[in-house]
Amino acid sequence: MSKHIFVTGGVVSSLGKGLTSASIGMLLEQRGLRVRMQKLDPYINVDPGTMSPYQHGEVYVLDDGSETDLDLGHYERFTNSPLNRHSNYTTGQIYLSVINKERRGEFLGQTVQVIPHITNEIKVALAKPAGPDVDVVITEIGGTVGDIESQPFLEAIRQFALDVGKENCLYIHLTLVPYLKAADEQKTKPTQHSVGLLRQIGIQPDVLICRTTRTLAHDDRKKIALFCNVPIEAVIEEKDKDFSIYEVPISLVEHGLDALIVRKLGLTASDLNLDKWHDLLNRLRNPQHEVTIAVVGKYTEHRDAYKSIYEALDHAGVANRAQIRIQRLHSELIEREGAERLLAGVDGVLVPGGFGERGIEGKVDAISFVRQRGIPFFGICLGMQCAVVEFARNVLGLEKAHSTEFDKDNPHPVICLMEEQQDVTEKGGTMRLGAQPARLRPGSKTAKCYGSEEISERHRHRYEFNNAYREQFEAQGMRPVGLSPDGLLVEVVEVASHPWFVAVQYHPEFKSQPTRPHPLFAGFIGAAVQHRLAVQQVSS
Repeated sequence: MSKHIFVTGGVVSSLGKGLTSASIGMLLEQRGLRVRMQKLDPYINVDPGTMSPYQHGEVYVLDDGSETDLDLGHYERFTNSPLNRHSNYTTGQIYLSVINKERRGEFLGQTVQVIPHITNEIKVALAKPAGPDVDVVITEIGGTVGDIESQPFLEAIRQFALDVGKENCLYIHLTLVPYLKAADEQKTKPTQHSVGLLRQIGIQPDVLICRTTRTLAHDDRKKIALFCNVPIEAVIEEKDKDFSIYEVPISLVEHGLDALIVRKLGLTASDLNLDKWHDLLNRLRNPQHEVTIAVVGKYTEHRDAYKSIYEALDHAGVANRAQIRIQRLHSELIEREGAERLLAGVDGVLVPGGFGERGIEGKVDAISFVRQRGIPFFGICLGMQCAVVEFARNVLGLEKAHSTEFDKDNPHPVICLMEEQQDVTEKGGTMRLGAQPARLRPGSKTAKCYGSEEISERHRHRYEFNNAYREQFEAQGMRPVGLSPDGLLVEVVEVASHPWFVAVQYHPEFKSQPTRPHPLFAGFIGAAVQHRLAVQQVSS
């Protein structure tokens, strides 16, 4: 049967359970094991689709259209684990399922309670990714041990080991060992208390991964092992990585985590092969070029709001042996101070997605600046829609052109609500979501990047290019080079006369991996490198 690894977190939030879980999954895959990844989130929202990016970061979309936690992005970037709607459950989904069963009378008059009904539903979710073709299921439990909202999930994973056998389960606890500068000491007491909370509810961690800013002294490891009731070899240091998050798996290997997991779960695994990962890190450490990319967005204050965008840019940098200097620019700042001052000297501009009217004119101004100066541009989702609006106003002469999302009565609605969205009233999970096929025009920049004329990419939007204006745009040089198979939806536009002006309605960042950069991001950074070299040649 499938083995199960449960990853919990203690002391503080934001310790990096997602990265650690993804790293473990990658290491086990590189040892020939078949892995599935899963995240359980304790918030009551049914999914993160209606949550503010300022609170939750980006919404990560899967092929099947599930709107999920951003940690699933880490899972896909680090592993080959196929993800679907069973890969992310929230308290809201669990309770909604139980309440619907109660309404249908499935509990036969029982009093519905957290134990056993909620915990049973959680255990059903835990078992979904398992199967005869899966060696290990890694389940990350969101939140921090001690939080009231996490208690049903912790109780469920305690019970789960009783159901499937403790020999088939491994508990890994990620904790913090802080350094106090005044005392010049690392303190193990927070970790002791965190493990104590777990033990109170019946979970004895098998492995402790200790986040530190400094190397964990042997005496501190011994103290943690003694007071937390784990062998000293199961106290694993995970020191902060200043260079790249992609160093995390290498660090865990150096401290023996992969071998420890294989031994404790009795897994039959092959030798570890990290050649591709070492090559990735070598390319990151030894770039041949440097480019500055401005990301002009609405949520640039929150680093995780465009997490997959930033990672995809780094992947593309690896592909082009280029170090990426990301300049995060809030589009409202461009409205106040002007694109010419803020974008001077950049080698490329990326305008990502978003919702709402705030900052839209700043995005439009930024796009106008780069289009007129031949600076590489990449628009994604709302970024494509703003590119269409800018072109309509400044090239087609439709001065008031806009999207009906922001101006329902404008005379030139070049972006409009999709027909299938006209009668939609509920906000959660009702957009055009998930993987959709598209056909690319032969000879276009986009088709050349993909090396194919048929693609599938993930979507998350309600508004689309207005086909009533398609011929006008084509005649003036903005070509719809990617269409849905029925030809009705514009998925990609390019400006033919521009060195690199590509805008897409979908989200290519969700399919980029460090060892397999997305072709459009790679093409965009390649164009930025060429732009930089051309500017340097003129300057010299």
